[in-house]
Amino acid sequence: MPYKFSFDLSRVPQSFFRGLVKAAYKKNMHRRIGRGVRQLAGKLKIRELTGLNISDVFMLVEDLVDIHAKNLLDREKFLKTRKRVLFLPHCSRKYMDSRCRAHFDPKVPSYYCAHCSPDCLINKATALGEERGYDVYVLPGGTCIHQILEKNSYEGVVGVACGQELKEGGELLKNNNILGQAVFLIKNGCANTKFNLKSLGEIL
Repeated sequence: MPYKFSFDLSRVPQSFFRGLVKAAYKKNMHRRIGRGVRQLAGKLKIRELTGLNISDVFMLVEDLVDIHAKNLLDREKFLKTRKRVLFLPHCSRKYMDSRCRAHFDPKVPSYYCAHCSPDCLINKATALGEERGYDVYVLPGGTCIHQILEKNSYEGVVGVACGQELKEGGELLKNNNILGQAVFLIKNGCANTKFNLKSLGEIL
């Protein structure tokens, strides 16, 4: 878990995130984050919504805005890519024990969803990705991405993770001239993490 704090934004409406990014662009905050984010965090009562201390709120908001900004900047080029891959976090599986029937292949390395639980977020996301023609990997950690990209000639990548991992992944893609889009976790941790399936569908 890259962040040193835990957060759960799963009860925050998606309209909040859209409003956050819209306000950030309006104030040109994606170019001068610092003080502007602090003002925006206070205005939108993010501390009250998340329960986080103010310094953690600033870090989270900065990452959210930065990631959404990069999605928008790269969107048109990404849509022109052909061979695409979807990276999902294994910590979003419904079960993290033997009840999960996913097969782990250490040579890849990745879990492969067995579609054993209809209400599992990873099951739903995997099915969605496969329907859209993506290769789907359920990763035990961000360090696996480099190995998978080395073995495959992907042009476009969609990654689901927490902000810090998305930024690190973004640097890796940039260094390899691969276009990417990102979906931010709305609840972090080592298990039962969450992301918005509708947001993923829009990105895919």
